[in-house]
Amino acid sequence: MVAVKDPGSGRNEAIERLVKEWQLPLLRLCYIQLHDKALAEDAVQETFVKAFRGWTQFRGQSSEKTWLTKIAVNTCTDLQRGAWFRHTDRRVTPEMLPEAIIQPTETNLDLTLAVMNLPKKYREAIMLYYYQDMDVSEIGTVLGIAQSSVSNRLKKGREMLRKALEGRI
Repeated sequence: MVAVKDPGSGRNEAIERLVKEWQLPLLRLCYIQLHDKALAEDAVQETFVKAFRGWTQFRGQSSEKTWLTKIAVNTCTDLQRGAWFRHTDRRVTPEMLPEAIIQPTETNLDLTLAVMNLPKKYREAIMLYYYQDMDVSEIGTVLGIAQSSVSNRLKKGREMLRKALEGRI
């Protein structure tokens, strides 16, 4: 990340800390959303650019994690709205997944692919709850929906995963 002179505000140091802490979790989230490693990397970079630009508007009413995740989800949504994204083959194969820190089991790989193939609104809720370790209220804030809607999406997403994975796990 390129350092920009901003004397006295501590913004650079804060953003550098956020990048170190949240770059990998956000990359995973964006990859699952976009199904493309290069696009996910672009989305994460754009997330931190937006965070840097909007640092003075961050009031601390939510956690930094919630704030960054909301920016990342919105950035992915913006990318998905583009014409290039809609006309590109988005099918994901296991070979296309980013390399894991530890070697995944076949069960974990099946589960990851099943999550990636969920409809967007269920995939987002599942990803934020299980992969980003957010609670229902944080997810509601990130997605801009009521907590009851988050609970319903989690329930329906789990049901869809259970059906997709029957007999494989």
